[in-house]
Amino acid sequence: MIVQGPFDTADWNAEPPFEERDGVSLGRVTMTKKFHGALDATSTVHLTIVTTPVEESKAYVAVERVEGTLDGRTGSFVLLHGAAGDRGGQSLEVSVAPDSATGELRGLRGDMDIRIAPDGSHTYVFDYTLEE
Repeated sequence: MIVQGPFDTADWNAEPPFEERDGVSLGRVTMTKKFHGALDATSTVHLTIVTTPVEESKAYVAVERVEGTLDGRTGSFVLLHGAAGDRGGQSLEVSVAPDSATGELRGLRGDMDIRIAPDGSHTYVFDYTLEE
Protein backbone atom coordinates (compact mmCIF):
# COMPACT_ATOMS: atom_id res chain seq x y z
CA MET A 1 0.00 0.00 0.00
CA ILE A 2 1.10 3.55 -0.66
CA VAL A 3 -0.41 6.52 1.19
CA GLN A 4 0.58 10.14 1.01
CA GLY A 5 -0.34 13.52 2.36
CA PRO A 6 0.91 16.66 4.02
CA PHE A 7 2.40 17.02 7.48
CA ASP A 8 3.18 19.94 9.75
CA THR A 9 6.18 20.37 12.04
CA ALA A 10 6.29 22.30 15.32
CA ASP A 11 8.12 22.69 18.61
CA TRP A 12 11.70 22.60 17.24
CA ASN A 13 13.68 22.43 20.50
CA ALA A 14 17.44 22.49 19.99
CA GLU A 15 19.75 21.81 22.90
CA PRO A 16 23.21 23.40 23.01
CA PRO A 17 25.74 21.22 21.16
CA PHE A 18 27.02 18.37 23.30
CA GLU A 19 30.32 18.22 21.40
CA GLU A 20 32.21 20.69 19.20
CA ARG A 21 35.61 20.01 17.69
CA ASP A 22 37.44 21.45 14.68
CA GLY A 23 34.30 23.16 13.40
CA VAL A 24 32.14 20.02 13.57
CA SER A 25 29.25 20.18 16.00
CA LEU A 26 27.03 17.42 17.43
CA GLY A 27 23.66 18.42 18.84
CA ARG A 28 20.24 17.16 19.82
CA VAL A 29 16.83 18.40 18.74
CA THR A 30 13.27 17.31 19.48
CA MET A 31 10.28 18.31 17.38
CA THR A 32 6.68 17.27 16.81
CA LYS A 33 4.75 16.43 13.65
CA LYS A 34 1.10 16.17 12.67
CA PHE A 35 0.39 13.89 9.69
CA HIS A 36 -2.76 14.38 7.60
CA GLY A 37 -4.50 12.07 5.14
CA ALA A 38 -4.55 8.28 5.30
CA LEU A 39 -1.92 8.59 8.04
CA ASP A 40 -3.75 10.68 10.64
CA ALA A 41 -1.23 10.81 13.46
CA THR A 42 1.07 12.82 15.67
CA SER A 43 4.69 12.12 16.46
CA THR A 44 7.69 13.20 18.46
CA VAL A 45 11.06 13.11 16.70
CA HIS A 46 14.39 12.85 18.56
CA LEU A 47 17.27 13.92 16.30
CA THR A 48 21.04 13.91 16.66
CA ILE A 49 22.44 16.45 14.23
CA VAL A 50 25.93 16.92 12.75
CA THR A 51 26.88 20.33 11.36
CA THR A 52 30.16 21.04 9.59
CA PRO A 53 32.08 24.11 8.43
CA VAL A 54 30.67 23.45 4.92
CA GLU A 55 27.15 24.95 4.89
CA GLU A 56 25.72 22.31 2.53
CA SER A 57 27.27 19.34 4.39
CA LYS A 58 25.33 18.16 7.43
CA ALA A 59 23.59 15.03 8.63
CA TYR A 60 21.12 13.64 11.13
CA VAL A 61 19.91 10.37 12.59
CA ALA A 62 16.59 10.19 14.40
CA VAL A 63 13.93 8.03 15.99
CA GLU A 64 10.28 9.05 15.74
CA ARG A 65 7.32 7.52 17.55
CA VAL A 66 4.15 7.90 15.47
CA GLU A 67 0.72 7.46 17.13
CA GLY A 68 -2.67 7.56 15.42
CA THR A 69 -4.43 5.81 12.56
CA LEU A 70 -3.15 4.44 9.26
CA ASP A 71 -5.88 3.64 6.74
CA GLY A 72 -8.33 3.48 9.66
CA ARG A 73 -6.22 1.16 11.87
CA THR A 74 -5.19 2.51 15.26
CA GLY A 75 -1.79 2.04 16.86
CA SER A 76 1.74 3.34 16.97
CA PHE A 77 5.11 2.62 15.36
CA VAL A 78 8.66 3.93 15.34
CA LEU A 79 10.40 5.40 12.31
CA LEU A 80 14.20 5.37 11.95
CA HIS A 81 15.78 8.26 9.99
CA GLY A 82 19.20 8.67 8.40
CA ALA A 83 19.92 11.72 6.26
CA ALA A 84 22.91 13.57 4.85
CA GLY A 85 23.56 16.66 2.79
CA ASP A 86 26.83 16.36 0.89
CA ARG A 87 27.72 19.75 -0.65
CA GLY A 88 24.22 20.05 -2.09
CA GLY A 89 23.57 16.36 -2.81
CA GLN A 90 21.07 14.79 -0.45
CA SER A 91 20.19 11.33 0.83
CA LEU A 92 17.36 10.30 3.14
CA GLU A 93 16.23 6.94 4.44
CA VAL A 94 13.20 6.59 6.71
CA SER A 95 11.89 3.14 7.63
CA VAL A 96 9.71 1.45 10.23
CA ALA A 97 11.74 -0.08 13.07
CA PRO A 98 11.14 -3.86 12.94
CA ASP A 99 8.36 -5.05 15.26
CA SER A 100 7.84 -1.57 16.74
CA ALA A 101 4.17 -1.34 15.70
CA THR A 102 1.39 -1.72 18.26
CA GLY A 103 -2.38 -2.17 18.29
CA GLU A 104 -4.04 -2.73 14.93
CA LEU A 105 -0.75 -1.83 13.22
CA ARG A 106 1.20 -4.88 14.51
CA GLY A 107 3.24 -6.37 11.67
CA LEU A 108 3.74 -2.98 9.96
CA ARG A 109 6.77 -2.73 7.67
CA GLY A 110 7.61 0.09 5.31
CA ASP A 111 9.60 3.05 4.08
CA MET A 112 8.66 6.72 4.06
CA ASP A 113 9.82 9.42 1.69
CA ILE A 114 9.71 13.00 2.97
CA ARG A 115 9.49 15.86 0.51
CA ILE A 116 9.90 19.57 1.15
CA ALA A 117 8.46 21.89 -1.49
CA PRO A 118 10.11 25.20 -2.44
CA ASP A 119 7.43 27.00 -0.37
CA GLY A 120 8.55 25.02 2.72
CA SER A 121 5.51 22.74 2.93
CA HIS A 122 6.12 19.08 3.82
CA THR A 123 4.58 15.91 2.39
CA TYR A 124 5.11 12.20 3.01
CA VAL A 125 4.81 9.13 0.79
CA PHE A 126 4.55 5.96 2.90
CA ASP A 127 4.98 2.60 1.15
CA TYR A 128 3.96 -0.06 3.65
CA THR A 129 2.80 -3.62 4.21
CA LEU A 130 0.83 -4.95 7.13
CA GLU A 131 1.56 -8.58 7.97
CA GLU A 132 -1.24 -10.25 9.90
